[in-house]
Amino acid sequence: MRALLPPLLLLACAAHAVGALPRLCAVLQVLREERDQCLQGLAEERARHPAPGCQGLWDNTSCWPSSAPGQTVEVACPRFLWMLVGRNGSIFRNCTPGGWSETFPRPDLACGVHVNDSSNEKRYEYLLKLKVMYTVGYSSSLVMLLVALSVLCAFRKLHCTRNYIHMHLFVSFILRALSNFIKDAVLFSDDDVAHCDAHRVGCKLVMVFFQYCIMANYSWLLVEGLYLHTLLIISFFSERKWLQGFIALGWGSPAIFVASWAVTRHFLEDVGCWDINANASIWWIIRGPVIVSVLGLVVAVLYCFLNGEVQLEVQKKWRQWHLREFPLHPVALGSFSSGTKASPSEQSRGTCRTSVI
Repeated sequence: MRALLPPLLLLACAAHAVGALPRLCAVLQVLREERDQCLQGLAEERARHPAPGCQGLWDNTSCWPSSAPGQTVEVACPRFLWMLVGRNGSIFRNCTPGGWSETFPRPDLACGVHVNDSSNEKRYEYLLKLKVMYTVGYSSSLVMLLVALSVLCAFRKLHCTRNYIHMHLFVSFILRALSNFIKDAVLFSDDDVAHCDAHRVGCKLVMVFFQYCIMANYSWLLVEGLYLHTLLIISFFSERKWLQGFIALGWGSPAIFVASWAVTRHFLEDVGCWDINANASIWWIIRGPVIVSVLGLVVAVLYCFLNGEVQLEVQKKWRQWHLREFPLHPVALGSFSSGTKASPSEQSRGTCRTSVI
């Protein structure tokens, strides 16, 4: 049974990373509670009437009461296994004159675990690959968004209300990716139960920050749509005042909803690290506003890399650098000078204030 525990805990850790199984700390917590109950019961049993034969035993997964020689003892499958596989069963041991026999049938077969089953191994590999895929996806998105944010910050001509909103949106995506990495680092950094207890408050704060970043990201997607809608509907308006309102909506409204969710979780569903949302009504405090604010936007590509205004500024900087580096090539200079002459359509796009996309 001891050999059964490590692969099961690894499976629980990998599976929870994609939301498939209970969190590892919850499984270890149940295992520790069963151990404490068992050791306390065995101590009281020995104090009342020490029995000859096989002494009570905790084998790291199951509790075996004292028994006389020649008897067969039956116990239920460990509760932590039921959490992982959702199946009940029983395991047995014989009390012989030489002590306890080995557990039979095999705990993995009796409790529906099948550790050596190829399908279980494939499932574990699939979960690990899925975790790697979303980690790579978040990492690549983080790099691209940092580049896009740097481009918008670097060129002074691109500083205007519209691009300020784009920059806030990029920051919200960056925070969302970082919060996901922080969440994984806190929840799955250690398999020790003491670690789970010591960081219980800290991991709740991490989950609050994670939920806030998700809501802020969707809120800024909503702000993007509202700003474009405002440009089409209202001919003259104070962009500075509207930007202040958009900032309050993008960063302020998520704080209100996440704070409400955290207070509700504390009083009505203070379970674990707040990473499992079993109560649907409480989860709707966050999920409802997110659904309302969802809009289909390809942010970094649409508003930066495919933006003609951004491309024009990058081309100008590239030509200036090339002219400084290679001043002795008149043919290249002629080609560059002819290339810097913008068409009327490009000139019309050159003003940040009047362009929409």
